[in-house]
Amino acid sequence: MKILQLIQKPQPRGAEIFAAQLSDNLSMLGHTSELLAIFDSPDSYKYSKPHQLLEANPSARLWDRQGWKNLSEVIQTKKPDIVQANAGDTLKYAVFSKLLYKWKQPIVFRNASTLSSYIKSPVQKLYNGFLYRKTDAIASVSNHSKEDLVRLYPGLNLKTTTIPIGLEDKQAVKNPFAGNQEQQVNLVHVGGFSFEKNHEGLLRIFQSVVKKHSNAHLWLVGDGPSRKSIEEKAKELNLLGSVHFTGFVNNPLDYIAHAQGLLLPSIIEGLPGVILEAMLYETPVVAYNVGGIREIVKHKKTGWLIEPGDELTFAQSVNNVLNLRNAEKQQITSAALNLVKENYMNLGIAERFVLLYEQLLNKK
Repeated sequence: MKILQLIQKPQPRGAEIFAAQLSDNLSMLGHTSELLAIFDSPDSYKYSKPHQLLEANPSARLWDRQGWKNLSEVIQTKKPDIVQANAGDTLKYAVFSKLLYKWKQPIVFRNASTLSSYIKSPVQKLYNGFLYRKTDAIASVSNHSKEDLVRLYPGLNLKTTTIPIGLEDKQAVKNPFAGNQEQQVNLVHVGGFSFEKNHEGLLRIFQSVVKKHSNAHLWLVGDGPSRKSIEEKAKELNLLGSVHFTGFVNNPLDYIAHAQGLLLPSIIEGLPGVILEAMLYETPVVAYNVGGIREIVKHKKTGWLIEPGDELTFAQSVNNVLNLRNAEKQQITSAALNLVKENYMNLGIAERFVLLYEQLLNKK
């Protein structure tokens, strides 16, 4: 089979990284999968996977007829069997291009978030419902994401399935904390600086942790629009000596693998890959119970799961992790590792996508 993977931009973000990994694993299974970015990005140099640019106009994304035409020409040239839209504006471009230029390939949409958190008006709901009804299949990243989508649009139930995000096998990692004092405790958060990730809440949580563990340090890995305001907040809370802003790093796994804990107090999530990565490298996870996180983090079994907004319990749980005896901690991180190996490795995830594609083509 030939699959055309549409991505928003060539950027080091979860949806684009997974699309690239899925393409690689589809190739290992004997299929052809190519990446097509709707828009260019100033961060394209950070995205190492080969890709083609559609050169659509981001200023005209609500009515980009030339972009839709360009997409139809790519499809006419490459003749893929399946077109998969991976987050952002990709579904909109796929749907309108197909409607206007009458290509026949099935559209698969990768639903990687909790849609109801972004629907702010009846008009938005109608518009998104129109786009989803024009798909042939929807692969939701978690059962929660699927249930949320079907709750909004019950008619999508039969075409929606759950295929989670996956991981590559372990790779070599370097210790980014090697130059620090041995007794230093390193806690990590990995994610873009946006409201969904709740960096401000994380700083308040960490402020409580430092009261019990004065040697604790928090490493914020990533970049984004709210970084400057979070730096100001860290200064306001007198945390600049123990909170570190790394900016973009080529391999966040270096930080995840060598930390004493991964902290994720997000407001909105689908199924965050960073939690699976922490589990693969046996790093304890403390996270809010949002999106599909509860499907992988079982409280005190594979991690620590906290109800959203309960910053006091979150901080207490972090302190508990840091105080835990090695044998107890190992029992939890080993269970998490086994869960990931059994259910969330990319080659197995790619096989599930192949099955979905084959079902669509047989139906066609």
